[in-house]
Amino acid sequence: MDISEVAKASGVPASTLRFYEEKGLIVSVGRRGLRRLFNPDVLERLALIALGRASGLSLDEIAQMFAPDGAPRIDRALLRTKADELDRNIRRLTAMRDGLRHAAACKAPSHMECPTFRRLLGLAAVGAVVSPDKVPARVARRQKT
Repeated sequence: MDISEVAKASGVPASTLRFYEEKGLIVSVGRRGLRRLFNPDVLERLALIALGRASGLSLDEIAQMFAPDGAPRIDRALLRTKADELDRNIRRLTAMRDGLRHAAACKAPSHMECPTFRRLLGLAAVGAVVSPDKVPARVARRQKT
């Protein structure tokens, strides 16, 4: 497959394919004129790269997921670590969403008079957001309506 066919089949722009080749993530098998040629199995490799990127893995971490012969060699411990990190991010984002929903529906005359909003503001200022299980029950009830 030439680079334009790979780009069309994978949805990955040719410029990204060239970058991935520079990083050693994929390997071309030759050229037809000025166009790089790839084996059809590059599409599976690109799917693994896409999964890694969507999961938040760096390109260096993804590169380590392939043996020198190109076969997948997925580090299960890395996957568990990444899954734990995603869980933490989900909790943080859920708490932020719930705080914003509360602020949108809060009956206080001003957001600055709402204790929950002020707590959310203070936590955001230090880069932390309270987890949903720490939100007072009265606020959680309001958030569900």
